[in-house]
This record gives sequence, structure tokens and C-alpha cells, in this order.
Amino acid sequence: MPDLAPVFTELRQLLAPYATKLAATRDDAQELYLDTRHLQKNKKPLFFGAVQVKKSYVSFHLMPVYAQPELLAGASPDLLARMQGKSCFNFKTVEPALFTELAALTKAGYASYQAQGFVP
Repeated sequence: MPDLAPVFTELRQLLAPYATKLAATRDDAQELYLDTRHLQKNKKPLFFGAVQVKKSYVSFHLMPVYAQPELLAGASPDLLARMQGKSCFNFKTVEPALFTELAALTKAGYASYQAQGFVP
């Protein structure tokens, strides 16, 4: 079984700056889960993103790319190869270049949510 702690630590650092502006519903050694304070029609908060340790990889979820797929227009083929579904990226090792790209994508996603009035 791979040591996923370094991967989680690095990916968590990408979401951590947004935790003060959003609602962290879970923040521990296995997961950082962030909701916005914007309530949807179903009265539940709008999901922003999460980092989760799974059995053999670490998942990085970024909901803004699901809501606005055009955010992925400039993404590298290597980053897109890490995608599972429409808003999840999986990693087994620390990949600095992809994490830098993912940080920029997270920033763009937050800006997209800001423009739509979902976050401050």
C-alpha cells in the first residue's frame, strides 16, 4: 500500500487557503471538505471542493469545473488524465507540476464561484 500522507498533505495545501472563506465540514488527517455558505434550492450548501484519502490514491474534488467545464479548457493532457468523472482528480504520488496547475485551476474555480455570487 502506498504512503499517501505526503500526497494528501500537498493537495490539502491547495484547498486550505479557501477554508477560512468557506465552511469546512470535515478537516482531519483523511479529508478536508469545503462547502460554500450559499444554499441551493434544496436548502443544502453548494459544494466547493475536497481532498480525500482513499484506499490506494488521494482524490481532489473541485466542483466549479463540473459547474463550468470551460475552466478545463487550458488544462494539460497530464492533468486531464488524472480525472475521474467530471470534477475529481486522483493521485498516487506527489506531482509538483500537476499540483501547481491544479492550484491555478482551484483559484480560477473560486473566482468563477465569486463571479456567480456563491462565495465572498
